[in-house]
Amino acid sequence: MDQDLAFLRSEIDECDTELVAILAKRNRITEQVGKIKRSLGAPVYIPERESQLLAARRTQAELQGVSGDLIEDILRRMMRESYQNQQSELACVAPQLSPAVIVGGEGVMGQLFARQLKRSGIEVRILDKKQHCFASEILEGAKLVLVSVPINKVEEIIKGLPKLDDDCLLVDITSIKQQPVAAMLDAHSGPVLGLHPMFGPDIEHWVKQTIVVCHGRKNDKADLLLAQLKIWGAQLVEMAPKKHDEAMQIVQVMRHLTTFVYGQFLAKQTHSLQEIKDCSSPIYQLELMMVGRLFAQSPELYSDIMLAQFDNVESLLEDYKDIYQQTLVKLKNRDKAGLIAGFSDAKSYFSNSAESFLKQSRALLNKANDSKVLE
Repeated sequence: MDQDLAFLRSEIDECDTELVAILAKRNRITEQVGKIKRSLGAPVYIPERESQLLAARRTQAELQGVSGDLIEDILRRMMRESYQNQQSELACVAPQLSPAVIVGGEGVMGQLFARQLKRSGIEVRILDKKQHCFASEILEGAKLVLVSVPINKVEEIIKGLPKLDDDCLLVDITSIKQQPVAAMLDAHSGPVLGLHPMFGPDIEHWVKQTIVVCHGRKNDKADLLLAQLKIWGAQLVEMAPKKHDEAMQIVQVMRHLTTFVYGQFLAKQTHSLQEIKDCSSPIYQLELMMVGRLFAQSPELYSDIMLAQFDNVESLLEDYKDIYQQTLVKLKNRDKAGLIAGFSDAKSYFSNSAESFLKQSRALLNKANDSKVLE
């Protein structure tokens, strides 16, 4: 019996070795695909191609008695690696944006945009504190000026910019949009665009990353930058600046505030983080990861995000506190019917997406469980 087991394990090892070789071959091919896409001016991400590939492989897998979900999981991970492999050289559909100046280009988000623009063959100049004395020279002839500075400095920096050429596209990438867009329109007579990248500087690639687009003063230069973002694989969501800020009050500020409070609450408990992790289900492990992720990042950044819109979210916080208090009263009164009614109200809000969220979260939970390290 031991010999049979050893033989089967050697067969598995052989399969795994073949799999590694096939993955290495696939990586080499995707690198070549990236070079051809660059020469053709094609985007990194083509949704139709991805959907067709996944559907075809699922069908093949199921015909051979292999789980379609397993194959899709493997393929999606391979695709992520493929998109990353294609980042070294990217197509340029906006050469008219060269040279580009990144104001705050030594910050992490500024560096992220600078790398991506350079990969697309666009000349990039950096204007940060060290280069302040040479601002006029650096900005001379710029066709794109992208402002990547802290929220509490963005209006001041924009107002302090030297006069830009009329055909220069002025862009900011802060997480609020009304004040920055208004400041850019006041400071510059040319095209203006507000962008909010819904991701941090630690992304592996730009494919499927969301960027909210708030138009200020349109012209062809703005369209060119948006076309370039699509080449990189970004998902663009257009929204008016006011609507954007209202959405961010919930998507960012309320989420960060509640996570911030919960993290402080955990820090005051008698149980260590390890003890809590040891007895956590995968869903709670995932929640802990998201809480911990916040506190692994810049306290200045997240303080600025919360403070920047506090006046606007104060009423939302009061509503949140009221609902929390109402739920506490129901619990104290053993009001099961009231709790179920509250559950039903919230469920109706998620009705159209509940099943999709359930499926997606199940996949995330499986990955979280797989990644656990048992000692």
